[in-house]
Formats: sequence, C-alpha cells, structure tokens
Amino acid sequence: MINSNIDNESQRNLIVSEFLTLDGVMEAPEEWSFAFFSEEQQEYKHDELFASGALLLGRTTYESFAEAWPDRTDETGFADRMNSLPKYIVSTSLEEAEWNNSTIIDGDVTEEVAALKQEDGKDILVNGSGELVDTLVEHDLVDEYRLMVHPVVQGSGKRLFTGANEPMTMSLVDTEAFSSGVVVLTYKPAEENHLVEEV
Repeated sequence: MINSNIDNESQRNLIVSEFLTLDGVMEAPEEWSFAFFSEEQQEYKHDELFASGALLLGRTTYESFAEAWPDRTDETGFADRMNSLPKYIVSTSLEEAEWNNSTIIDGDVTEEVAALKQEDGKDILVNGSGELVDTLVEHDLVDEYRLMVHPVVQGSGKRLFTGANEPMTMSLVDTEAFSSGVVVLTYKPAEENHLVEEV
C-alpha cells in the first residue's frame, strides 16, 4: 500500500523507489525487469506515482524519461501524470530541460533538496538516478526506500548504496509480493523509529 505524507507538519518525505536484481543491481532495468512485469506491478507503480507530488531525477534518468514519456498516452492517466508533475533534475552539465514542468538544480544539491522537502505538497519521488541517490543517502535526505526486487541475478552493474560510507540500519515497514516473483521491500532509516518520546 502506498501512503502519501501530506499531513506531516514539518516536511514532505523523499522516497527512493528502485528496481533491483537479487544481487542488488539497479543499472539498466530495461535489460532484466520486463520479463517480470505484471498488472500487480503496474497498479503499484500507478498508486505510487499518484501519491507523489514531484519527481527528483539525476541527469541520465531524466534524459531517458524525457525521451520516453512526452508522447505517450494511456487509459489510466499514468503518462499524463508523469508529464504534468513538477520535475527537478540534478545536473551541472544539462543546459536546458525541455520536458514539461522541469527545473534544473545545479547548485548545492543537499541544500536545495532539503528546501524542496520543506515545501507543502505530496512526497518527492526518486527513480533510478544512482549517483544522485548516493548523494541523498550520504546526507541523510532519504525518508523511505521502496526496493522492487526482481527474481534475477545480473552478476554485474551499478548497485544500490555504493556511495554509503558507513553501516546503515533500516527498519522494514512493509512488504508486498507479486505473482511474478517480484517483491517490494519498504524500509525507513532505523533512527526515525527512535524519535517517539516515551510517555
């Protein structure tokens, strides 16, 4: 189940949602994920997108999405939602972002992302964007990880959390299994679960 954090008084959450192999590879999911695609997965990603208020993307993922989505249509409104959502692209080399409603972040990433989290609205969703995710993890900016683990071992490729400089403890907050063998594991940084004051 997807929950959007629209009532949090302090900030909206930053959600990292990734396709992964069993050996933790996140690179080039188009090469290994399609065989496991299902209506259950489609519904999950639909609900996730509509529960989000903005996309935060690295340059490579942005360019891939910007090439794929602008001309698409579908009966569920997924493509329209992708095209209409505010999109923030972290890049020092991208000079122009032509995809509808796109803004380039080329300054202090941690400062600008922290500011985005303080704005009103639904949560911020990150897909792909490996190098950006490394930066977000390093600076403790991620509030939730949704790992869509596929039943395949890739053997090589960029893995999630390669930028982690020290051990990280997570708390499992939700699991969802699809008939295709794909499992969604949802984690939050464990420290968040220790902030509740004793009565």
